Amino acid sequence: MSTDDVVEIQQLLAKYAVTITKGDIDGLLSVFTPDGTYSAFGDVFTLDLFPKMVAAAPKGLFLTGTALVDLDGDSGTGTQPLCFIEHSKHDMRIGYYSDTYQRTADGWRLRTRKMTFIRRSGDHDSGRPHAYEPTP
Repeated sequence: MSTDDVVEIQQLLAKYAVTITKGDIDGLLSVFTPDGTYSAFGDVFTLDLFPKMVAAAPKGLFLTGTALVDLDGDSGTGTQPLCFIEHSKHDMRIGYYSDTYQRTADGWRLRTRKMTFIRRSGDHDSGRPHAYEPTP
């Protein structure tokens, strides 16, 4: 695992946090592989559903910590802590992302990203049903 690869992945994950915070959907989608997915609330969302899901979600600050990354050649896994602060009331959600990464011709990209929430009870779970419901 090279330092250059780790720095590139850290920048990729920073781009995820900054673009979703700013509402830049095109920038957000660019951090994923074309077949990338996002999982939360017991569902897996493909990239074509991501813009509608993000539009339905609360807005605010996605404050992420440094990811713990494990790379093996052109793929890898990682875990990144998250504190989301909703903008209008400053309510917080905390948890972490479990990721898989893939090196592409355009550099490192997220292949999968799964959200796990940490509850006041100490439970770790995929969350309650989301405001966005995919239509068949």
